[in-house]
Amino acid sequence: MDAIARLWFASMRQCDPDVRELLHDGFATVCVRRAPFAYVAAFRAHVNIGFFHGAALADPASMLQGTGKAMRHVKVIPGHPRNVVVLTALITTAYVDVQRRWPDDG
Repeated sequence: MDAIARLWFASMRQCDPDVRELLHDGFATVCVRRAPFAYVAAFRAHVNIGFFHGAALADPASMLQGTGKAMRHVKVIPGHPRNVVVLTALITTAYVDVQRRWPDDG
């Protein structure tokens, strides 16, 4: 699971040079300034690619899971391929969304 988690976390970090990383509740998290937008959580049988404002993201492929007020995740299970293009687009969309929610005040 670690290799899958590292791959997707690297994808998140590459959104822009202003992306910062930290641990939030024990999970590798990426932020724009101080606003988190996504995280990676590795478990024994799968990896969750999570989005802090995932409920607000467009999800035409219906990949996002969860029923909370704001957060959603995509479960990546070895041997069950996920659409890499769509998941990468979700990461980019989450990045753009957090920039809109937390504009740079200079």
